[in-house]
Amino acid sequence: MKVKGLAGDFIIIGENIHTTRVVLRNGKRVTTTPDGAEAVAYSGGEGESRYLIIPENIKRTQDYQEGRVKHVKIAVQAAMSGREPGATEGLEYLRTMVRRQEQAGADFLDLNVDEVSLRLEEQKTAMSWLVRTVQAMSSLPVSVDSSNVEIIQVGLEACLKKAGALLNSASLERLEALELAKQHNCRVIVTAAGEKGMPQNDDERVVNASRMVNAALAKDIAIQDIYIDALVFPISVESQFGNHCLQAIRRLRKEYGPEIHITGGLSNVSFGLPCRRLINDVFIILAVEAGTDGGIMDPITSSLANVLSIDRQSRAYQLAEDMLLGRDRNCKNFLRAYRKGELQTH
Repeated sequence: MKVKGLAGDFIIIGENIHTTRVVLRNGKRVTTTPDGAEAVAYSGGEGESRYLIIPENIKRTQDYQEGRVKHVKIAVQAAMSGREPGATEGLEYLRTMVRRQEQAGADFLDLNVDEVSLRLEEQKTAMSWLVRTVQAMSSLPVSVDSSNVEIIQVGLEACLKKAGALLNSASLERLEALELAKQHNCRVIVTAAGEKGMPQNDDERVVNASRMVNAALAKDIAIQDIYIDALVFPISVESQFGNHCLQAIRRLRKEYGPEIHITGGLSNVSFGLPCRRLINDVFIILAVEAGTDGGIMDPITSSLANVLSIDRQSRAYQLAEDMLLGRDRNCKNFLRAYRKGELQTH
């Protein structure tokens, strides 16, 4: 994606088509249809009001009882079922999500079905179906994303345009994913995760990511087809998590130069905090300055043009930056400002 104010492209891996995604039962998206059914409201292709009905089996889940509705899971299950009118509505819901991400400038559509079922065979069937379905809706390449390599393999096998696809992701604990990327001639995200756990600082991120990059290069995967995920962790857990990731990005960019791509789940940084959009936007700016050229993110809520035009002298920006750079321990100043209503303008 070309963005005014950036020297090069910013590669957006749109993260929305995940069966993990939720809307809140008490939020604006969940409503009652004219027929009295509980549903997720959305606008169709012509701007008309449409409703994705929340089925009874979803209402029996713990997520629903705790106030969360897994709307993408509902849409995928409904569309795959073939039972009308739910199947058509589920398909239209997915089509709307694809269209909105296209319009917002996504370069890839990240697909994840891990929570569509607890059964591996059903997950594999869903991934194959979703890849074929989304490719029929859009010319954008897909990013096949899963915590299970078998599901990734099925997704890549379903790709019609393998050369443009992205494997999300390979790591030291599943090096076999690199062989899949080579076999299917696709791009690959390599993560900074260790063989037995997550990195504790920037040093471990750099060591782990470098091992993965070198392993990919050894398989003759071109450097421009490698995307490093430096791993973004919630700043609410540890005040130095932002610095660990940003410093790793700087070091990896210096080590591998401009051809390699550096990405990551940028919105992870704001988990557990209020004003997530503000925090995410500020972190995007910091990550770009550190050397990232993309992100696994929602391009609809974080428009790059709007992000880069933020007033960096504003109190809201300064509070978020201080928190993300570890100058506001335990997020105390940020949370105090939030409680006082000082962040409401964003």
